[in-house]
Amino acid sequence: MLQAIGLTSTPRRDRPPAVDDLSFEARPGTVTALLGPAGAGKTTALRLMLQLEPGRGVTYFRGRPLHRVAHPAREVGVLLGDVPGHPSRTLRSQLRMLCAATGVSGARADDMLQVVGLTGVHDQRIGTLPRGMDRRLGLASALLGDPHTLLLDEPVAGLSVNESAWFHELLRTHADEGGTVVYTTADPKDAARNADRVVTLDGGRLAADQDVTDFTRTRLRPRVAVRTPHAARLAAVLTQESRAARRPVEVVTEGGNRLSVYGSDCATVGESAYRNGVLIHQLADEIGAEGDLGTAVGAGGKGAGRTRLPAPAPDQTTTRAGAGRTALAQASSDGPVAGSAAGRPAGERWDEGAPTEEGTVRKKRARGRATADRRDWKDRLRRKGAGGAPAAAAASPASRATSVGRVSPPAAGAAASDSRAASRASGTASPGARAAAGRSSRRPARSPRAPYRSPLRPLRYEVRRLLGVPSTPLVVVGVLMVSVTLAVLLARGGRTPLPAALAGWPGISPLPPAALGAGLLGAFSFGEEYRYPALTTGRGAVPRRLGLLLAKLGVAAAVGACLAGVVVVADLEVLRLVYGGDLIPVPRNWPTLCANWFGLVVGCAWAGVLGAGVFRAAAAGVAAVLAVPVLFAPPLQRFLAGAPRRSVTGLPARLREFARVEWASAADRWLMGALRVVGQPVGVALTLTLTVLLCAYVLTGRHSRARW
Repeated sequence: MLQAIGLTSTPRRDRPPAVDDLSFEARPGTVTALLGPAGAGKTTALRLMLQLEPGRGVTYFRGRPLHRVAHPAREVGVLLGDVPGHPSRTLRSQLRMLCAATGVSGARADDMLQVVGLTGVHDQRIGTLPRGMDRRLGLASALLGDPHTLLLDEPVAGLSVNESAWFHELLRTHADEGGTVVYTTADPKDAARNADRVVTLDGGRLAADQDVTDFTRTRLRPRVAVRTPHAARLAAVLTQESRAARRPVEVVTEGGNRLSVYGSDCATVGESAYRNGVLIHQLADEIGAEGDLGTAVGAGGKGAGRTRLPAPAPDQTTTRAGAGRTALAQASSDGPVAGSAAGRPAGERWDEGAPTEEGTVRKKRARGRATADRRDWKDRLRRKGAGGAPAAAAASPASRATSVGRVSPPAAGAAASDSRAASRASGTASPGARAAAGRSSRRPARSPRAPYRSPLRPLRYEVRRLLGVPSTPLVVVGVLMVSVTLAVLLARGGRTPLPAALAGWPGISPLPPAALGAGLLGAFSFGEEYRYPALTTGRGAVPRRLGLLLAKLGVAAAVGACLAGVVVVADLEVLRLVYGGDLIPVPRNWPTLCANWFGLVVGCAWAGVLGAGVFRAAAAGVAAVLAVPVLFAPPLQRFLAGAPRRSVTGLPARLREFARVEWASAADRWLMGALRVVGQPVGVALTLTLTVLLCAYVLTGRHSRARW
C-alpha cells in the first residue's frame, strides 16, 4: 500500500506551494490515477513521494518511508518524463547498465525488452526512438527491479490509441498481480477507463478521492445521445423549451446528425421531438463514456414506439471481466465535468473530442494483442524468475511481496506502528475530513533526504557505462592516432629524447595525448552522469556513495594504465618500422620512466573523475587535468628549485625499524622509486590536486545529503 500524508512542496518566490497538504492512499491490486489539468501539482506530488522535491510530508511504501527501504529500485519503479540516458546508448546497453544499478542479473534486460515488445530493436540508439518506443523503454526500466509500486507521470501522453491501450493493459497486469500503480493524467476519460480509483487535484490540493464509479457519476455528467437527420432543428427546439421552462439544459452538437443533451432525459427529449415532428434514429442515455446505454428509442417514425433496453448490470459498470472492459471503459467521454462535487464551476468542461468507430476497433485489437503479451509474460515468468525476481504469475500477492527481488515487509511491530501512525494521520474518513484534520493538526515534519543506495553493483555498472557509449572507443582511437603521428615527427629530428618520443609529448604541449585522453575519459565518468542522469529517476542526483566513487576511480585507473601501455607499444613499433630498431635504444632507467609515465596518466584520469564529480560537468574535469601542468606545476617547480634539498636515502630502513617489520630488499627499491616519482614537480602538483579534489568531493557529498 502507498500512503501519502501531508505532502506539501516548498513555495518559491512568494508563490503558493505547488502541492499543499495532499493525503491519499493507493491500495495493492488497484490502479490509482492522479487527475488534474496542467499546473495542478501532479508531477510535483510524485516527486515529493520520491523525495526528489524539497518539501514536507511523508509517503509510506508498504509501511515504510522511502529512506528506510533497503533497495528502493526493488520497491518503487519510476517513470518521470522521457527516459534518461545517453542518446548514443543502445536499448540493451541502457537496461544492462540499469540492471547493475538495481542489483539484478543482466539477463533481466533481455526479458524486459521482450515484455515491452522491443526485442527486435534492442540495438537501436535511445536518441532515435519515437515516442511510443521511448515510453516502452521507460516502462522496462521501471520494471527491472520487479518493484511492488509503480509511479508514472503522464505515461501515455502523445501515444496512439493502440499504444495507450497496450500500456494500460500492462499496468493492469501489474496491479492484478498484487502491485500498486499510481499514474498521472489530465484526461478524465482516461482515468474513467483505466483506473480503479481517481484522486483529483485542483491547485495543488485534494479536490476529490473517489472510486471510479463515483467519479464517473459525479464528474462525468449523464447525457442523452440523440441521432436525427434534423439535428439543428431539434437542438433549437430543446434550447427554446428549456429556456421557457427555466431548466439548465445544454445541447451540444457532436458533428453530423448526433446531439448530446445534458441536464435532461430520454423521455423529455423524445416527447419534445414527437410534439415538433422531428424524426429520431436513436435516443439513448449515456453516463460517462459514449456507448454506456440505458434506454433507447428505435427508428421507425416520429417518436415511434419506444424500446427499453436492459440496463447494464452493476458488475458490468464497476468491474472488469477477464481482459475486456465495459462500454464505459472502452469508449471515450466528451461530456462536461460536474463542478459542484469536485469544487469546479458547473459550466467548466474538459474539452475532448468524441472517439470514432474506427478508433474503437483499433483499441479492441490493441487490447487483444496486449492480453496475449500479458499471457506470454505470465507463462515465461512462471517458468523462470528472471534475474532472481519472483515468478509474477505463480506467486500470490503476499508471497510476491516477500520473495527474492523485492524488499521484505517490515517487522510486525514496526509495520503495526507505522500502520497505526498512517491510520491516525490519514484515517478512514472522507478525503475532505482527512484534509481538514491534517490542516488543524501541526505541520508535518520535513521529509528526510533518502540515503543514496544505488548502484548496488558499482563496478559492473561503471564498466557497462564506459563501454556502452561510442565516445570511449573514439577517444582511444584518437589518442593512438595523434600519439603515433607526434612520435614519428619528434623522432625524425633526432633531438627529442626517446621517452618524450614514445609518449608523443612535444615541448609545446602541457600533457601528452595519452594523459589528456585518460583525463577526458575520467571526466566523462561523472560528466555524463549529470548530463544524462540515468540514476535520477529513482533516487535523485547521482549517488555520491563511496562504492561508486571507488569503482569510477578503479575503472579510470585501469583504462588509463591500458591506454598508457598501448600508446607506448604502438609508438615503439611504429618508430621501429619507420626508422629501424637500431635507432631506438632502451634506456637503463626504464623502470623509473615507466613508473613516471603510468603515474602521470593514471593521475590525470583521477583528476578528471574528481573534477567532474565536484563541479558536475565534464568540462570541469578536463580543466582540473590541465590545471596541474599549467597552473600548479610551474610555480611548484620554481619553489622546489630554490629550496634546500635533503635526501631521503635510508627511509626504508628507518621505516622497518619504526614498524618492526621485515620485508624483502626489492621492496626498498620500489619504495624509493615511488618516492622519486612523487617527488617530481608534476607528481607533487598532481598529488596535491587529487587530495584537494577528493576532500571537496566528500564535503559536497555531505552537504547535498543534508541540504533538505
